[in-house]
Amino acid sequence: MDAGSKSSSSGPLHLVIFPWLAFGHLLPYLELAERVASRGHRVSFVSTPRNIARLPPVRPAAAARVDLVALPLPRVDGLPDGAECTNDVPSGKFDLLWKAFDALAAPFAEFLGAACRDAGDGERRPDWIIADTFHHWAPLVALQHKVPCAMLLPSASMMVGWAIRSSEPAGASMFEVLGAVEERRMDMPCYEWEQKAALFVADGASGMSIMKRCSLAMERCTVAAMRSCPEWEPEAFQQVAAGLKKKNKPLIPLGLVPPSPDGGRRRAGSMSTDNSTMQWLDAQPAKSVVYVALGSEVPLRLEQVHELALGLELAGTRFLWALRKHAGVDAADDVLPPGYRERTNGHGHVAMGWVPQIAILAHAAVGAFLTHCGRNSLVEGLMFGNPLIMLPIFTDQGPNARLMEGNKVGLQVRRDDTDGSFDRHGVAAAVRAVMVEEETRRVFVANALRMQKIVTDKELHERYIDDFIQQLVSHVADSSCNIATPVPSSSS
Repeated sequence: MDAGSKSSSSGPLHLVIFPWLAFGHLLPYLELAERVASRGHRVSFVSTPRNIARLPPVRPAAAARVDLVALPLPRVDGLPDGAECTNDVPSGKFDLLWKAFDALAAPFAEFLGAACRDAGDGERRPDWIIADTFHHWAPLVALQHKVPCAMLLPSASMMVGWAIRSSEPAGASMFEVLGAVEERRMDMPCYEWEQKAALFVADGASGMSIMKRCSLAMERCTVAAMRSCPEWEPEAFQQVAAGLKKKNKPLIPLGLVPPSPDGGRRRAGSMSTDNSTMQWLDAQPAKSVVYVALGSEVPLRLEQVHELALGLELAGTRFLWALRKHAGVDAADDVLPPGYRERTNGHGHVAMGWVPQIAILAHAAVGAFLTHCGRNSLVEGLMFGNPLIMLPIFTDQGPNARLMEGNKVGLQVRRDDTDGSFDRHGVAAAVRAVMVEEETRRVFVANALRMQKIVTDKELHERYIDDFIQQLVSHVADSSCNIATPVPSSSS
């Protein structure tokens, strides 16, 4: 759809989209920016210089209307030079990234002030700030310039999956209600509960907990938007929408914003990859390979990497493993168990570094996806109807895995309830159930194909983008546009 869409009658909008400093956020919201720009609207896409430099090229159809805005990340003592996203930061240094991120409020205010002052001569001042979950200061900056702010929420399954209060305490924000630490839900493992409790602990250098950031952003925003839809997570989405409605915060679904078909190729143009990976895959029989990828930031201990490796070997199926470099080691052979490559030669392939995930998941040889259940990976895997072997590690991955398990598209690897560890036998059992055992595989494949229809419904997801833009236009056109008044806070 182009500038002739229904939203263009009020003139093209100017949106400022500012994702969190992680590529699991930057890439899908760049897709959103492209979808918005392809409808004739202008987007200022904000991040830091090194993050901007690592983004794939904007598609030509949208490039003229997407401005990539690089704000220098303020220096913080102890944060390594060039560390501008979560993937750059060593373990134990994340509080320094939070501190640097909070210091971005000042350059962002300068950028927004200049954008508002310089409006005219064909340049339109920003109509909306679209800020990610943790940008608690962005609505305050937006308010200073009378620009409404939308907050980008995590998945509904995460928000509802962590809810434990039966009644809402007076004055509590949505995140405080859904994340209050009182008692563990029956379906939540103990290790996940402990991770959740840690979100309420203030980070040392930044002095603010993750949940406090979310809570303040929620209080201060005008509307909330979510990269989800009722078709994807029907019960959870409706529950979150109902909770926000009580707070006069509309929840706007963005759809899943599935990656464009050329998304992998565009990124591959700026990344180095080993052609032997795709050549190996080309030589495998149809639906015979388990593709294993746990994202770029999953912190598996070395002994757990070994158990995963030995579980894949024990399962006996073909596998392609996109293995990220482990801290303190230089090569895959230093991460894998001794003799592993020799024993699995012929039916296993381990690739270090970047691989074209979308192209791999689309390949006829792939029969299942062993994933950490990050939202991006779930969408990409189910876009090609692949059943799932699920190994969630942290944040929204546990709730996402339970959602998918409820949809019967795959199986979780058996875990220790206390510490979340797993062993080779649990890995092998889950792989066999999804890949080898005919009765269970038939069910998982059928349901994965059912979910594929939701992910690949282009008309559905384009309609959600249209409706999102229309709601933003309606707020701009309404002279009584509700720009949320910030709630006084000692943490402001």
